[in-house]
Amino acid sequence: MNASIDSVINKINQIDPPSGRKRTLPDDELIEKYEKMTGFLFSNDYKKILKTVSNAFVGTLSLLTLESGKKDVYGELKTTCDEAHALGVPKAWLPICEDNGDYYCLTPNGIVRFWDQNGSSDETWPNLATWVQDVWLEDA
Repeated sequence: MNASIDSVINKINQIDPPSGRKRTLPDDELIEKYEKMTGFLFSNDYKKILKTVSNAFVGTLSLLTLESGKKDVYGELKTTCDEAHALGVPKAWLPICEDNGDYYCLTPNGIVRFWDQNGSSDETWPNLATWVQDVWLEDA
């Protein structure tokens, strides 16, 4: 069953209430800056999740972060994207989560693909919401 982006955001907020989070969420201006820096046009679902729960701590996984002015922060999107592509992650894939040298990536058609240290794998999810439900929330 495919999840909706709103339903997975609600589940994340139940597990990790927004009031307890310390990291600032990105706004539209910062998201646009990252789109230019990375060369990717972010989907509406990805933008929504960035602006609402990208600072959530759920299980052992977290989304890569967008930082204003700081690029030396662990898990920052642009730096991690560059590192992933240097390791062989296809240039058309946008890493959204790093897990011990493995990457979950959004593809241009909205599918989430898993890339492990040994290269591409067959693991896919039809959209971001399903990946959040099946992987990120499953880890919680």
